[in-house]
Amino acid sequence: MNVNGRIWLETSKGTFAGEGRIALLEKIKLHGSINKAAKEMKMSYRQAWEQIESMNKQYNKPLVHKASGGVGGGGSVLTLEGEKVIKLYKEIKLKFNEFLKAQSKIL
Repeated sequence: MNVNGRIWLETSKGTFAGEGRIALLEKIKLHGSINKAAKEMKMSYRQAWEQIESMNKQYNKPLVHKASGGVGGGGSVLTLEGEKVIKLYKEIKLKFNEFLKAQSKIL
């Protein structure tokens, strides 16, 4: 038997970040584009933008800066705060997975 679980971060306003939102941030960092990140994750641009807006509103600083389109097109940049959130989530998830593994050994 194994112990299993999922982890996510919450604020008083609800879910802040979990696997999907962290993956979205990573893909924005990789592509420099919300649209490209959304397509890769098979979600609509609107859904991706709503998730980003939710995270930006719940955090003390923006995680993603969006540049408006124009002749050269727009783009999006993951901020240092966004990178910190990804790092923090991954550290917590690693410890959580270690906990799950240790609990599974008890069974």
